[in-house]
Amino acid sequence: MDPLSQGVVGAVAAQQPTKRKHYIIATLLGFFSGLAPDLDILIKSQHDPLFSLEFHRQFTHSIFFIPIGGFICASFFYYLFLRNREISFKETYIYCTLGYLTHGFLDSCTSYGTQLFWPLSNHRVAWNTISIIDPIFTLPLFILIFFAMFKRKKIYSYYALIWILIYHSFGHIQKNRAENIALDLAHSRGHLPTEIIAKPSFGNIILWKTIYTTDSQYHVDAVKLLLNTKIIPGTKVNKLNIKKSFPWLNKNSQQAKDIERFRWFSNGYVSLSPKFPNRIIDVRYSMFPNDINALWGIELNPNSNHKDHVKRVFNRRNHIDVYLKLLNMISE
Repeated sequence: MDPLSQGVVGAVAAQQPTKRKHYIIATLLGFFSGLAPDLDILIKSQHDPLFSLEFHRQFTHSIFFIPIGGFICASFFYYLFLRNREISFKETYIYCTLGYLTHGFLDSCTSYGTQLFWPLSNHRVAWNTISIIDPIFTLPLFILIFFAMFKRKKIYSYYALIWILIYHSFGHIQKNRAENIALDLAHSRGHLPTEIIAKPSFGNIILWKTIYTTDSQYHVDAVKLLLNTKIIPGTKVNKLNIKKSFPWLNKNSQQAKDIERFRWFSNGYVSLSPKFPNRIIDVRYSMFPNDINALWGIELNPNSNHKDHVKRVFNRRNHIDVYLKLLNMISE
C-alpha cells in the first residue's frame, strides 16, 4: 500500500503494548518501521527492467524476515537516537518489530501480490480486499493515532485497531459479493468461467473490477456495490498466445524468458495489447475498472538480439479528468 497507510498501521500496532511515557517514541518507531520493508525498491538493475519486480515485496516482506527486519530497525533507531533516553533496546525492538510485521500482511490485502512466505514459496499472495491507495481507510487511522500519541490515551489506539478490522472485513465481504456477481454474469452470457477475481478500483471498496476467465479470453467488467448492485459492462480480450502473436520470437531468448517473468508477476493475467502489436499487458490493472487500458506492461523488439531484455512500459494518467470520471462512476 501507499507509505502513509503502511506507516499509520505500523504505528497502531506499536501503540498496543506501549507504556504511557513511551507513546510518542513507540508511535514514531512503529510508523517508520512500518515503512522499512519498502526499502527493497532500491534493489534495481540498469540493464534488467524486470529485476525490481522480482525483488519488490519479496524477502523484506516475508513473515520469516520480520524478526530480522525488526532487529535492523531497532538497532538503527536505538543506537542513533534513543540510547540516552529512558527506553531499553528490548522495548525499542518490540515497538519496531510490531510496526514491521504489519507491512507484509497489509500489502497482501491488495491485489499487487506479496511473497509472504518466501523463501518457502515465491507465490504472490493477493487477497484483493483493499485498494493500494484508500484514503477512507487511512485518514481515520491517521487522526486516531495522532490523538492517541498526544493525549496518551490508548482508547484511541483501540479505536484505530477496530477500524482496521472492520474495514478489511467489509472489504472481504465486498470482494465475495463482486465475485458472485461476476459468476452470475458469466452464466447469463452462457460462459463457464475457469477462474474469477475481483479487485477494488482505485481509492475505494465500492466500485470493483471483475475478471472472469474462459478457455481463451478474459472478460472484464465493473460492479458497483452499495445497498443495491450495478453492473457496468466492460470488454474482453484474448489470452496471450506467444506463438501466434510473436512467431519470430526465439523461445531461448532473453525476451522469451522475460515474458514468463512478467507472467509470474501478473499472476498469469497477461494479454497482447489491442493498441500496440509488440506489447504485453497486465490485464488486472487499469484506471477504469471496466476496461483493459493497462497501467503497465512490457514491450518486445523483433530486432533485438537474443540477450536483450524487454522494455518495461507504463500508461499512468494523472489528469484530473481521469479521477473525475472515476469518481462519477462511483457516485452515479
